[in-house]
Amino acid sequence: MVEARLYSRCVLLALAFIAGPAGLVQAQSQGEALRVRPIYKDGQVLVSFSLNGGLTDEMKAVVQSGLRTVFTYTVELKMRQAAWVDRTIGTAVVSTSVDYDNLTRRHTISQSRNGRVEQSFVVENPAEVAQMVTNFDKLPLFDTKQLQANREYYVVVRADARPRSNSSLWPWSGTASGFARFTFIPN
Repeated sequence: MVEARLYSRCVLLALAFIAGPAGLVQAQSQGEALRVRPIYKDGQVLVSFSLNGGLTDEMKAVVQSGLRTVFTYTVELKMRQAAWVDRTIGTAVVSTSVDYDNLTRRHTISQSRNGRVEQSFVVENPAEVAQMVTNFDKLPLFDTKQLQANREYYVVVRADARPRSNSSLWPWSGTASGFARFTFIPN
């Protein structure tokens, strides 16, 4: 009985060891879709990310249709774990909704973080709208008090948009993702 439990634990550990790097390889192969740049400063992990290539023509058409379009970015801070599944330190959700008014030809953009609206804008220029929904600079998403000195961490960003048209809104099978690694060395 004890041998069976020990055997099953060893098998589970081996599977977790194999599955962990496989998940990281998948994130690396999709890493071209989003550029991610984490830095830490003044007790915060600041995350910058941008969608490579900006909005596609299909995305622009969905926005211009007048349907509320929501771009959602799920950001996870993870710590590398040797021979085990990497630990998630924190998760933040950054979203931007766009409402286009065909009569006034203006876009109302609302940006929120973790479900709370932080700012709203009225914008006329579609190029400015594309910039606001695909580029985020130095967002303070995580506290460095949660981090251990001299440990390797990484930030994973997954992007999605709603509604979708008949084909995928993103050119990368429904979602885009990217990640970046860093080592936390406190000053």
